[in-house]
Order: sequence, then C-alpha cells, then structure tokens
Amino acid sequence: MMESKERVLLDEQAIRRAIIRISHEIIERNKGIKDCVLIGIKTRGIHMARRIAENISRIEGETIPVGEVDITLYRDDLTPETSTADPELKGTDIPIDLNDKRVVLIDDVLFTGRTVRAAMDALIDAGGRPSQIQLAVLIDRGHRELPIRPDFIGKNVPTAKDELIAVGFTEEDGKDQVIIRNRT
Repeated sequence: MMESKERVLLDEQAIRRAIIRISHEIIERNKGIKDCVLIGIKTRGIHMARRIAENISRIEGETIPVGEVDITLYRDDLTPETSTADPELKGTDIPIDLNDKRVVLIDDVLFTGRTVRAAMDALIDAGGRPSQIQLAVLIDRGHRELPIRPDFIGKNVPTAKDELIAVGFTEEDGKDQVIIRNRT
C-alpha cells in the first residue's frame, strides 16, 4: 500500500499575496473596473471572488459587482450511471445583467477545463451575452482536456494526474491553505 504524502503549496500569506496580485492584474488588464463583474464558481471560487472584490474596492475606491454561479446542472459527468442521487443545487446569483459586461470568472483550481466550460454555459443561460469572459484561478495544475487558458493565475503547479490539489479558505474550511497529496 502506498503511503499518502501531503505537502503545503501555499500558506495563508502566499494565498493573500496571490489574490492581491490577481486583483491588481484584473484592474490593469481592464484599465480600471468599468463594466467589469466578478463571478465566482461555487463553492471556493466565490470566496476568492469576494476577496478580489475587497482588494479592488480598496485599490480603486469603488465597488465591483460580485456574483456566483452554480454549475451542477451543466456538468458533463453527471449521468444516471455515475449519479446515485439528485444533484444538490447551490444556486446561481448574478446581481446584474451581463450583456456587454467584462466578466471575470473565478475558480480555485483549473484542471481539465470542464468546470470552466460548464460555468460559461451557466453564465450565458443566466445572464446574457458578456462582451468578454476572462478567467482567474488560484492554481493552474495543467492536464487540460478543453482549450481553456486562464488570464490570471495565482500559481502554476505542474502535477501528476494521480495527485490531488485541495484548496482551503477560512470561510469554507476554517483555514487558508493549498495542499497537494497523492490519491490513495
């Protein structure tokens, strides 16, 4: 039997620094925040989106709208064979009409790209037609199955497919940290 190895990739300070840097990059790329909206992918993406919004508010002196999207019904891996119960819906909340807005979609980890694809489908169905969708992630671990590339990255972490990345945010998990471990 293989021993499970776990190590911390980012601690609380490193996460804070990465989110502050991403916040600045969003402002720079968009030349301010006019017509921008942050949308967090449930669950941990919304915590990251709220933190980015707080940073942007401090930097720019104005608020940026923040919404959340639930991709449960848009996942391509929910089939009668793989799902034993009805999927749990967590709700989508988009505070403004997204037509002609620049949306920054936010998630904790980018892996195959399927979550992001599902989130884009959910966004279009829920909120209209944005002028642009940008992607911000805390961790990009590679292994893409779809042609999706993040615009803002906290940290690139090359991984093996059998490794797991676990992101913890205080709001959800009681502690800010990113760990990597082998599947065992």
